Amino acid sequence: MSGDAFTACRPRLLGIAYGLLGELTEAEDAVQDAWLRWQGADAEAIRNPEAFLVTVTTRLALDRLRSARARREVYVGPWLPEPLLSDPETPETKAIEAEALDLALLGALERLNPVERAVLVLRDAFDLEYAEIADVLDRTPAGVRQIAKRARDHAGDTSRRRAVDEEERQRLAEAFMVASLSGDVDGLRDLLAADAVMYSDGGGVVTAARKPVYGADKVARFMVGVQRKSAWPSDPVFTRVLVNGDPGIRMDSSSEGFLGIVAIQVAEGAIEAVRIFSNPERFPAAFPRV
Repeated sequence: MSGDAFTACRPRLLGIAYGLLGELTEAEDAVQDAWLRWQGADAEAIRNPEAFLVTVTTRLALDRLRSARARREVYVGPWLPEPLLSDPETPETKAIEAEALDLALLGALERLNPVERAVLVLRDAFDLEYAEIADVLDRTPAGVRQIAKRARDHAGDTSRRRAVDEEERQRLAEAFMVASLSGDVDGLRDLLAADAVMYSDGGGVVTAARKPVYGADKVARFMVGVQRKSAWPSDPVFTRVLVNGDPGIRMDSSSEGFLGIVAIQVAEGAIEAVRIFSNPERFPAAFPRV
């Protein structure tokens, strides 16, 4: 079958698969499998190529998600979704439709079962109608509505909270890094919301917190403590990045390479969540060397 329809749909398919799986490599594999199904399909029997491809990709991603959940249960420390990095200085057309999939939403989706997750991703992130989702999941529209309500109850507030403008959000991210590296506990505490939380994904490969750290004071003291104990190189290089649309800092060393990525989630003028990605084995594509 012609690849034109598939090429046109690919950004959406990749976004849907990423939303379901939280891992770009797994999402790309699911989309590749969908391509193979597309190539082997009867063109005359397919009246709506996009609907066919969305259905196939969703079902393939669901199969992968069910097996991935078992691996995540034994992962060392918090399991964080794979970050999508982009350069805020050079905006360009993305190869993936995932603008609505910020890290807060992806984290909330981890609380859902696979079908609930599929319904919220297709409905809230990609605006499919309930009848369309019903066809994808082989359910009734009424059943899908019930699943969506239950999923929202389980996931909590998944709305995007980006009331602070981009410049202010980036300022807070950079101030957070400066205060962390200088050991300024009070300065860090002032930047954080009282109920801030920090997640650190090291996977047992590098030193990281095994559990989330809750509260502004504990997050501030943890960050300063890590900086003092880790003996960072003397030549750190910080690069502004967007991490799933949120401000972030990529940390490299010209002598040692990758150090980590810090993603900052801001609401109402304060940092409400910090996510640190430091496992290069799990996120090789996200950590280019300088």
